[in-house]
Amino acid sequence: FISTVCNFMSHEKCLKNVKIPCSCIAPSLVRVPVAHCFGPPGHYKRKFCAVCRKSLESPAFRCEVCELHVHTDCILFACSDCRQCHQDGHLDHDTYHHHWREGNLSSSARCEFCKKTCGSSEVLSGMRCEWCGILAHAACCVVVPPECTFGRLRNMILPPSCVQLFSRNFSKLHCFRISENLQTESDEDDDVDGSTQGSTKDIQISTDSSKQTLKIFDGNDAVKRNQFRLISVPRIAKNEEVVEAALRAYYINDDQQEYELQTFTQQVLLSDDVINRNDAAEDSNLSSVFRESVPEAWIIRAKPKDEEVIRIYPAWLKVGMAYVSLRVNKDSTVQTVIKEVLPLLGRQTECLQNFKLVEVLMGSKQVQRMVLDNQELILNRLKDIRKTSIRQMNQTRFYIVENSKSIVQVNLFVGGLPPQLSPEEYTNILKEELTIKTNVVSVSHVYQAQGAVVLQISCFSEAERIYMLVKDTVVNDKPLNAVVIPAVMASKIPQNCCPLLVFVNPKSGGLKGRDLLYSFRKLLNPHQVFELTNGGPLPGFHTFSKVPSFRVLVCGGDGTVGWVLGALEEIRHKLVCSEPSVAILPLGTGNDLGRVLRWGAGYSGEDPYSILVSVDEADDVLMDRWTILLDAEEPAEGTENGIAEPEPPKIVQMNNYCGLGIDAELSLDFHHAREEEPGKFNSRFHNKGVYVKVGLQKISHTRNLHKDIKLQVDQHEVELPSIEGLIFINIPSWGSGADLWGSESDNRFEKPRIDDGLLEVVGVTGVVHMGQVQGGFRSGIRIAQGSYFRVTLLKPIPVQVDGEPWIQAPGQIIISAAGPKVHMLKKSKQKQKK
Repeated sequence: FISTVCNFMSHEKCLKNVKIPCSCIAPSLVRVPVAHCFGPPGHYKRKFCAVCRKSLESPAFRCEVCELHVHTDCILFACSDCRQCHQDGHLDHDTYHHHWREGNLSSSARCEFCKKTCGSSEVLSGMRCEWCGILAHAACCVVVPPECTFGRLRNMILPPSCVQLFSRNFSKLHCFRISENLQTESDEDDDVDGSTQGSTKDIQISTDSSKQTLKIFDGNDAVKRNQFRLISVPRIAKNEEVVEAALRAYYINDDQQEYELQTFTQQVLLSDDVINRNDAAEDSNLSSVFRESVPEAWIIRAKPKDEEVIRIYPAWLKVGMAYVSLRVNKDSTVQTVIKEVLPLLGRQTECLQNFKLVEVLMGSKQVQRMVLDNQELILNRLKDIRKTSIRQMNQTRFYIVENSKSIVQVNLFVGGLPPQLSPEEYTNILKEELTIKTNVVSVSHVYQAQGAVVLQISCFSEAERIYMLVKDTVVNDKPLNAVVIPAVMASKIPQNCCPLLVFVNPKSGGLKGRDLLYSFRKLLNPHQVFELTNGGPLPGFHTFSKVPSFRVLVCGGDGTVGWVLGALEEIRHKLVCSEPSVAILPLGTGNDLGRVLRWGAGYSGEDPYSILVSVDEADDVLMDRWTILLDAEEPAEGTENGIAEPEPPKIVQMNNYCGLGIDAELSLDFHHAREEEPGKFNSRFHNKGVYVKVGLQKISHTRNLHKDIKLQVDQHEVELPSIEGLIFINIPSWGSGADLWGSESDNRFEKPRIDDGLLEVVGVTGVVHMGQVQGGFRSGIRIAQGSYFRVTLLKPIPVQVDGEPWIQAPGQIIISAAGPKVHMLKKSKQKQKK
C-alpha cells in the first residue's frame, strides 16, 4: 500500500502496525509549537524530505536546530515542531519529553529496544530523540517512557528550562546567533519561484492525451504570491475526484464534500493583473490543443457551514497535550466560546475577563500568535482563514490563555564601541547613533576594556529596530555588532550539571568550523554554542556569567585559543565561576597546544558526539600564561614634521611560545602570503607547503642574531651562541609538534612542564636547523630556563607570539608570568577497549 498524500509505503500484513502519522495530520500532534530555524538551501546527499518522504536531489532546507530536512516546495507544509530550547513566556514546561524526529539515520543505527537495525539509506525510517540521541523503531518508541533525561551528555547540556528568551519579532537565526553572512538571504520572491518550480518538478505536464494538468491554488494568499501546485487528473474526471486530488496536493485529509473548486473568473476580489497573468480562465472555451499549453487554474474553496466543531487547547497544561471540542454556530463569539470552555476545564468559578482566546498559526518558519477580539464571530474568523489559505487552516489552533502581566525583556549585546568610557558616555553614544528611547532601554552591563555594553529592552519593536540599525552603524571607523542573548536562570540549573560553553571559529582550519557548528547545536542546546565571528568570545562569557560552574570548549587554531583565554582573563572577575576549565578542538595549522593536551594534531572529521564525551572525561591541568611587555625606545618610522613620538609600550599575552629572528621572519612571510590570497589557504597541507617554500628562500642567511640582541634571565646576563633565531617556549611542542628542547636529561636544567612557572629558552642556527628539528633529527640549542626575562633589541627584528608575527623596533622586551595559571582540560588516555 502507498499513501496518496505522503507516499508512505507498507505491506498489507504490516498495515495494522503502522504508527507513523501522515504529514496531513502532523500539525494536530504538535505538543508545543516551536518554529524551525532554516539556514540557506544546500545539497544534502542521501537525506529524505520529512513531508513527502522522497529523497532530496535538488537544493533543500534543513533546520539548524533539529534534523528536519525538507524540499523547497514542501517547506510550507512542515509544521512547527522544532525542539524547545528556551522558555519564551508561552507554554513553558519544566519536564521534558523525548523529541522524536523520524529518519535520516545511518544505515547501521540500531534500535535501543529490540536491538535490530532501524536506520536506512533507502527510505525515511527509524526515530531519534533530538535531546538524548536514543534510537528506536517507530513501533518501539511508543513503549518508551515519555520523559527525556538528556542521555549521556546530560551534565554538559544547558537545560532548556533554565534559558529564557523573549523573541517575538526576531527570526530564529537571530535567536540562535547564526551569522547571516553564511546565509544567502532569500526574499519572498525567491520563495515563490522555489515553490512553483518545485511543484512543477513533481508532475511533468503529461503528454498522455487522456490526462490533463491543472494549476491549483489554495486561497487568496497563494494567488497573490503565484504559488500553485500542479495536479494531473483524467480528462473525463468527476468533480469529486478533482477536488480530492487538489486536497491531497495540499496535504489535507478532510472530506472532499466540504470543498469545491472555483475558476479564476468567478473571483470577485482579485485584481485584473492576476487574471491576466493566468490566462487559463479565458482560454477554457478554446479547443483542447491550446488548453494543453496553459494548465487550467482553479482555487480550492471551503463550502460555507452553519455550524462546526472546533478544538480549544488550554495553554496552562504543563504535561501532555489535550483539547476540548466545542460546537460553534453563527452566533458564537469569542466571549461565548470562553464562557462555554471554562466549565469543561474545571475553571467555571473564575472571571471571564481573566482569559483570552489566542489564534496560533504554526508555520514552519514562524509561529504567529494573535489575540482575538471578544466580540468577533468565530465562524467568520474560520471563514477568513480558509479564504486566505486552506493549508493555513490546517496549521491553525485556538488556545485559551490566562491574562497575565507579561514582562518583555530582550537582552541585546552591543560590541565594537570605543573602549574605556563611563556608562554615561556609552549611553550618550547610543542616544546619538541609535536614538534609543531611554524609557524602554537601559544599559544593564558595561564591559569597558572591550568597548561593549548589554542593553535591556522592554519593547519588542524597539529591540528589533536597534538590532537592525546597529548593523549599519559605525563609531570611530569601527562597525558595531549586535547579538541577541538569552537570560540563563542560574538558580534552576541542577546541582551536578556543568554546562559546556562552546566557541567555534568558522574561519579556522579549512572551513570545517561550519559543520562543527551544526553538529554541536544539534547535540547540545544551541544557546550554548557561540560563533566567534559574531561578536567574539564576550557574548558567550556574559551569557554564562551567573552559571555556578561551567567548562569551555574552543574550536579553532592556537590563535583562537589565545583570543578566548585573553578574553577570559579580562572578564574573570565578573564570572561566578571565575576559573572554568578550557578544552581545545584543534582546527588551525599548527595546533601545538592541542597536541600537548592530547586533543590531536588537527580535526579530521571525528564524530562530534565522541569529542563531547572525551571533553566530559578529560582531566583538569594547570598551565602557565606569560605577559610580554614590548617597549620600543626609538620612534616608529614615518613620523611627521620630524618630531619623533616613541611608540607606547605594548602588552601581549603568550600561551605557547615567542620567537625572535628567523622563526618569526618565516611566520611573517607566510602571513603576508595569506593576506594576499586568503582563498588558497583553506587546507593544512597547502599552508605547510607555503612554509617550506618561504623557508627555502632564506637558506643562505648569515648567523648574526646574537650580535643584535642581549638576553638577561632572572637578572643575570646570558652569553648567546652564534644563532639565527631565539625562541622562548612554554609548552613542549613548537611549529606543529616538534620538540625543540629535546628529551635527553640535563643536570643544568629541570625537566620542562607546562605548569612549572618556568620558560625554556632555545636557539636555532637557521632554516636548515629548524627543518632538522621539525623532522625530529636534532633539537635546538638549550640556552636557559627561568621565570623573568629581559631582551634588549639593538635593531628592528621580526618577533612572533603564538603565531602572530610583526617587526619590533629597537628597545626592551620583558617577559614575566601573568596572573593565575589557567585551568586546561587534557584528554584522558584512551581506556583499553575490551
